[in-house]
Amino acid sequence: MIRVLVVEDDPVAAAAHELYVGRVEGFEVAAVAHSRAAAVRVLDRTPVDLLLLDLYLPDGHGLRLLRSLRAAGHGADVIAVTSARDLTVVREGVSLGVVQYVLKPFTYPTLRDRLVRYAEFRAAAGEASGQAEVDRALGVLRVPEPAALPKGLSGPTLEAVTGVLREAPGGVTAASAGEELGMSRITARRYLEYLVTVGRAVRRPSYGQVGRPELTYRWVAENR
Repeated sequence: MIRVLVVEDDPVAAAAHELYVGRVEGFEVAAVAHSRAAAVRVLDRTPVDLLLLDLYLPDGHGLRLLRSLRAAGHGADVIAVTSARDLTVVREGVSLGVVQYVLKPFTYPTLRDRLVRYAEFRAAAGEASGQAEVDRALGVLRVPEPAALPKGLSGPTLEAVTGVLREAPGGVTAASAGEELGMSRITARRYLEYLVTVGRAVRRPSYGQVGRPELTYRWVAENR
């Protein structure tokens, strides 16, 4: 189990991050800290594998916290969760052990993808047979460039539909997905059909009711 410390000064955002992390298999929230000082106190007494770190804290920048942790010998990895878009900050974070950046605002599927990639990277063990294997291990952390979507489809909406589908082991119908997301059945179906087209979902007809069978869509887990 990967133990996570959520460091976020906004209580509402912190609660959302804690909820998101708890929904990803293999992860658990060890503690939540709302400031740099609180994070240091937690780390002094609680074993943590990963920090979900906001960079703008009320008592100092998140990278100042990270520098002090490294100086004290703390080796926990870091996923920065921030609205900061300054690439100088990004480069400094990488040098201090930030393995991923998630820009605010974001949805659960975005964070889930980063956590799953981190878990796969962390699970890699043993001696690499060569450069290609090292490249593959590091490549797990890289997020692929998004393919161009068909006209009329948007990335944020696709992400939301994908999240609903992933969280439904029994599958969803266009009507149920639309109802959960507050969109029409027709719109939900367009996105679900796109996921089928790119191989991330399958559809099966559901029989047993009078009239035309309804299509049920299921996530294809191996195509994360």
